[in-house]
Amino acid sequence: MIRLFGHHVPGLNLLIALLEFALFVVALWLGVGVRFGWELPRDIALLDAWVTGAIFALVMSLSLASMGLYQRRTQEGEAGLVVRLVIAFAIATASLALLFYLFPAILMGRGILALSLVFSFIGTLALRIVFDRIAGAESQKRRVLVLGAGVNAERIAELTDGDEPVGFCVVGYVPLPRSHRLIAQDKILAQKGSLLELAIATNVDEIVVAADDRRRKLPVGELMDCKLSGFAVLDLLTFLEKELAAVKIDLLHPSWIFFSQDGFKMGMTGRYGKRLLDLTLGSLMLLVAAPVMLLVAVASLLESRGRDPVLYHQIRIGQGGVPFRLHKFRSMRVDAEADGLARWAAKNDSRITPLGAFMRRTRLDELPQLINVLQGEMSLVGPRPERPEFVERLATGIPYYAERHRVKPGLTGWAQLMYPYGSDEDDAKRKLEFDLYYVKHAGLFLDLVILLQTVEVVLLGKGAR
Repeated sequence: MIRLFGHHVPGLNLLIALLEFALFVVALWLGVGVRFGWELPRDIALLDAWVTGAIFALVMSLSLASMGLYQRRTQEGEAGLVVRLVIAFAIATASLALLFYLFPAILMGRGILALSLVFSFIGTLALRIVFDRIAGAESQKRRVLVLGAGVNAERIAELTDGDEPVGFCVVGYVPLPRSHRLIAQDKILAQKGSLLELAIATNVDEIVVAADDRRRKLPVGELMDCKLSGFAVLDLLTFLEKELAAVKIDLLHPSWIFFSQDGFKMGMTGRYGKRLLDLTLGSLMLLVAAPVMLLVAVASLLESRGRDPVLYHQIRIGQGGVPFRLHKFRSMRVDAEADGLARWAAKNDSRITPLGAFMRRTRLDELPQLINVLQGEMSLVGPRPERPEFVERLATGIPYYAERHRVKPGLTGWAQLMYPYGSDEDDAKRKLEFDLYYVKHAGLFLDLVILLQTVEVVLLGKGAR
C-alpha cells in the first residue's frame, strides 16, 4: 500500500495506471504516425501535440478508473474485463468528442482519434494480460485482516482453504475478548499495539468484522481510526457478497438492506436501457435463431410422428408475482406429469425425450422464450421464472424468496452462471443467494457480463438437465 494524498493506494494498481497513461500517449503518437507518415503537419505545433496527447491519456485513464479497472481485483473474469474496457472506451470517446467541441484548439482529426483508440484498446488488453502473468495472481489479491476468530471467522477460513480460487488472502485473525476461538493458533495475530498499527504493519487493504455476537463490545474507536486512515472496514455479509457475488441468506437481516448505500435500485435510464437492450438484441437473436427454430420444430414433429405438439406452454411467475404464459420447445413426453404433480427435472430424467435431452444440453428448448422477452413478460437477463406450485412452497420455506420477483425473470441469469441446475429446496436457497445479488446490482453492465458468459454455458452445456 502506498499513501497518496492521505489515502492508502495499492502499489500495483498505481503502477499499471502509470503504465497505461504512458501507453495512451504512445498510442496517440502511433495514430499520428500512421495517419501522417511520422511527420506532423506544418499547421500543428509540437507543443500542442504533446498537450493533446496528455489530455487524451488523462481522459482515457479517468474513463478506465470510472469503470473500476484500477481496483485490485474484479469478480467478472475476462468477460467482465472486456465489457468494462468497451464501456470505458465508449465513455472516453464521448468525453473526447465533447472536449474537442468545447475547446477546438485541442482538436485531433477523426482518423487520428480512431487509430489512437484502436492502438489503445489493443495495448491495454495486451498490457493487462502480460502484467497479470508477470505480477502473478497472488500478488494482486487483496490483503484482509479478520476481526474475530469464532464461527463467522471460520467461514472466511473455509473459503481460503477450499478448492475454488478467491480474490483475497487473509493475513491473520484478531480474536475478540471473551469469544470462541475456532481458528488455528498459527493464523492468530498477536495484537501488541492498536488495530490501526497492526493494519499498517501487515499492509492490509480491508478489515472484516466477523464477530459472532455484535452485542458484545467491539473496538469501535479503533475501527473508526482504521476507517479514517483509508482502510476499508466491512461487515461479514458485505465482504462475502463482494467475494462470492451472492447475498448469504443466513446472514441477511432487513437493516442491511435498509442501510445499503448502493444497489436495490435502478434509475429511469437503467430501466429504459435494459428494455432497449431486450428489444434490440432479442429481435436480432430471434432473427438469427429462426432457421434453427424451424429445424427444431421439424425434428420434433418427426420424433413424435406428428402426434405431439412442438411447443409447450406453462404458467410461470413473473415480475411482481404476476403469472404469465412461458413458451418452450417440448422436451418431455406429453404424459410427463400425468398424475398432476409438479416436479423439477432430475439428472437422467426418464421423462425427457432423446431430442429433448439434446435441446436441454444446448438450450435450444429456451429459444421460444424470446417471444416472451419481446412481449415484455421477460428480460434477456434475470432470475429464472418458476412455476406457481414451486413458488408457493419455496416462499414458505425460504426467507426473502419473494424478493427475486422485484425484477423481470430472464432467459438467462446470474444464478444460472454461478450454480448448476437446482432440483430441491436446498438448491433453490443457494440459487436465491445469487438471484438476490442480481436484484441488488441489476443493470446494463451486469447484463452484458452475464450475456457474454452465457455463451460459455451454452457451448459447454453447464448445468443442463
